[in-house]
Amino acid sequence: MNKKIDVVAIIGPTASGKTALSIRLAKEIDGEIINGDSMQIYRHMDIGTAKITEAEMKGVPHHLLDIKEPTEGFSVAEYQQLVRGKIEEIQARGKMPIIVGGTGLYVQSVLYDFQFAKQEVDETARENYYRELEVLGPEAMHAKLVQMDPAAAASIHPNNTRRVIRAMEMAELAGVSRAEEQFNRGDIPLYNHVIIGLDMDREKLYERINLRVDLMMEAGLVEEVRALYEGGIRDVQAIKAIGYKELYAHFDGLVSLEEAVEQIKQNSRRYAKRQLTYFRNKMEIAWIGNDWNKIKSLFEIH
Repeated sequence: MNKKIDVVAIIGPTASGKTALSIRLAKEIDGEIINGDSMQIYRHMDIGTAKITEAEMKGVPHHLLDIKEPTEGFSVAEYQQLVRGKIEEIQARGKMPIIVGGTGLYVQSVLYDFQFAKQEVDETARENYYRELEVLGPEAMHAKLVQMDPAAAASIHPNNTRRVIRAMEMAELAGVSRAEEQFNRGDIPLYNHVIIGLDMDREKLYERINLRVDLMMEAGLVEEVRALYEGGIRDVQAIKAIGYKELYAHFDGLVSLEEAVEQIKQNSRRYAKRQLTYFRNKMEIAWIGNDWNKIKSLFEIH
């Protein structure tokens, strides 16, 4: 194995085969796996997040799975802090930390010198913004944001009023524009790391995604989501995950089950496309996919 590497990351779109590859690699290089998926941190959300099972782990230690209740929030900054601590722990045991997941921002925030500015919230000002929203409407509020922070406005749809108002708070109340916040997210690597990227023919990937959703349904996804729904869990970060929000709409009587399943497939395919775009634009990645011979060469595995 290349002794210069002290952290490995395996990234790729949903259904690209990250789990199986990570176990094989961990066995070869004496690694421990750190979850790099923003939704697998939640308990009681196993099928819809394609969370690895204990049998699939094959004895390889896994970290940061099932650490939050679905009702709890979770931020990139919190993830960054937790993972960097886990990296130190794993290295202290003489093992190789392997971050595995599809949430590009999470992985990037750990490996590079990302800094998250702490923002103080002026509750009175926020209430005033929401009162303005009621009077002026989404389009007018978005137009105000264009004047305050054009970069933020360009990336936020006018109907996403929560994000519009948050961006206005950052620009006016805290004096930090979206562009300045982005500037604080560095591109200097903090570890001697390698990022393995998994990709495949787009049509093949979409077929795998569709099949995965069908298998999730057979495995009891409807029952898993219904338990959350009947438990009164609503309007929280976790339920915005693909596979959950669509079935919530079905339980609310807005769509049929067949329509919900098709939406899950469609939204998963779109998400995979966004993942690949993010990976290619934000990080230096060794796109060697599932080619085990290339991976063996990278780590000098014989």
